[in-house]
Amino acid sequence: MPLITDPSFYLVAIPAVLLLGMSKSGFGSGFGSLAVPMMALAVTVPQAAAILMPVLLVMDLLGMAAFRNNVDRRLLKFLLPFGLVGIVIGTLLFKMLDARVVAGIVGGFTLVFLAQRLLFPPRPDSVPPPRWVGALLTAASGFTSFVAHAGGPPINAYIIPMRLSPLVFTGTMAYFFFVINIAKWIPYAWLGLLDMRNMTTSLALLPFAPIGVWVGVRIAHRIQPRLFYRLIYAGMLLTGIKLLWDAWS
Repeated sequence: MPLITDPSFYLVAIPAVLLLGMSKSGFGSGFGSLAVPMMALAVTVPQAAAILMPVLLVMDLLGMAAFRNNVDRRLLKFLLPFGLVGIVIGTLLFKMLDARVVAGIVGGFTLVFLAQRLLFPPRPDSVPPPRWVGALLTAASGFTSFVAHAGGPPINAYIIPMRLSPLVFTGTMAYFFFVINIAKWIPYAWLGLLDMRNMTTSLALLPFAPIGVWVGVRIAHRIQPRLFYRLIYAGMLLTGIKLLWDAWS
């Protein structure tokens, strides 16, 4: 049976899946975008994105079931068309970008998001961006979600200033990314990313998906968020630098 057997891959892949599950639980939302850069330390960015496809599907289904009564449907109807536009753009550009360019995009975006969170943290009195900005950020979210499952940071920049309740925020994002991730399956297959080796490896990682969601819920009640985010920021900094170095060299 084809399967990635390199232990170094699982040393980064398992924590990446757990972190992704934690972000889907509503705790540390947005930091799931670190999953692909972490896995890209062992495999290429496109391969890491393909391996995570079934894992994301399971996590999205868990998130939708948990927050099915906490969705801003009006906001969701506005977001989805622009997110799908971003997927179309990602599909058209994907074959034009080699692995190093994609790694550079993800690495740069990781560092930009880190800088934005540290220098301009969201405030309770922030004014929500206008809808045209929301359209651009949501399309960017669809694009970055397509190339590296890193759709959280752009759309969070639009949604966070709206000051939705945590439950509504998490529920709306669960439904948004479920549709976005479902829409990626056909383009990923067309691009040849859903091969047997990637899918078998994904099945090996699948048991860690619900564990990550469960851990996220538990951690939310036990660890100081300040410490958690400091650890995530350090990981984002190191991972972003590593991917940019790979792209440059």
